Amino acid sequence: MNSRQATMAVHATAVLFGLTGIFGELIQGGAALITAGRAAFAAAALLLIIARAGHRPARPGRRALSVLLAAGVLLAIHWATFFVAVKVGGIAIATLGFASFPAFITLLEGFLFHERTRAAEWAVVALVTAGLALVAPSFDFRDQATIGLGWAVASGLSFALFTLANRKAVGLVPARELACWENGIVALLILPWCLGEFAELRALDWAWLFMLGVFCTALPHALLVASLARLKARTAGLVIALEPVYAILFAALLFAQYPSARALAGGALVIGAIVWSGLRRTAAD
Repeated sequence: MNSRQATMAVHATAVLFGLTGIFGELIQGGAALITAGRAAFAAAALLLIIARAGHRPARPGRRALSVLLAAGVLLAIHWATFFVAVKVGGIAIATLGFASFPAFITLLEGFLFHERTRAAEWAVVALVTAGLALVAPSFDFRDQATIGLGWAVASGLSFALFTLANRKAVGLVPARELACWENGIVALLILPWCLGEFAELRALDWAWLFMLGVFCTALPHALLVASLARLKARTAGLVIALEPVYAILFAALLFAQYPSARALAGGALVIGAIVWSGLRRTAAD
C-alpha cells in the first residue's frame, strides 16, 4: 500500500465508521443485541482476515488477558451507550456527543499517567465543552434529545477509557490480533443477556447486523491498521475526526434527520477543536 492508497483507506475508514449510527437506527433491536451481534460478526471476520494473512492468534498471557478483559468491558459499555444514544436522541446527537472523547482522553491521560496537560489541551477541552453545550437542545432531562446526548457523552467517556486501556494492551498483544480478542470478549460478555432476542430478529435485521460487524467494524479496523504502515497516527486521526460529518450527512439523506443550526454550530466547535488539536500536534512533530 502506497501513501495515496493509505490516504484513501483512512478516508474509507471514516466513512464506514460514520455508517455505524445508521445501522444502529435500522436494526430493530435493543442496544445490547446490537452490541453483541456487531462484536460476534466482527470477531469472526477479523479471524478470517488474520487467517488469510497466514497468522494464528496467540493465546495471551495472564497479564495481557486482564488488560484485554478490561478493554473488552469498556468497549462493550462504549457501544451499548452509543446505540442507546442513537435510539433515544438520534444519529446526529449520538455522534456529536461521542466526538467528545478526545477531551476525555486529555483529562484522563493527565490524571492516570501523571502527564502534564498543556494550556492548549485545556483550550481543546473548553471548546469541546462549549460545543456540547450548544449541541444540547435544552438542559431539561425530560427531553429525549438531552437524554440521548447524555448517553452519547457516556459513550465518549467509555471510549476514552478504552483507548487508554489499549495503550497498555498494544505492548502485550500484536496489533492485528487486538481487535479480534476485544470483539470476542464483548460478544461473550453481552450475548448471555440478550440471546433470546436474536430469535425475534427479522432476516433484514440479521443482514444489517452482519454489515455493521463486518463492514463498519472489522473492515475499517483492517484498513486503519494497513494505512498506519504509511501514515502517521495523528494524520489518520485528523481524517477519522470527520466521522461525525459523514454520520450527519447519511442521517439527513436516509432518515431526514436534520440537526438544528445551534447543534450544527456546536458540532463545528467540537470537530474544529479536535482537528485543531491534531494539526497542532502534527506540527509539533
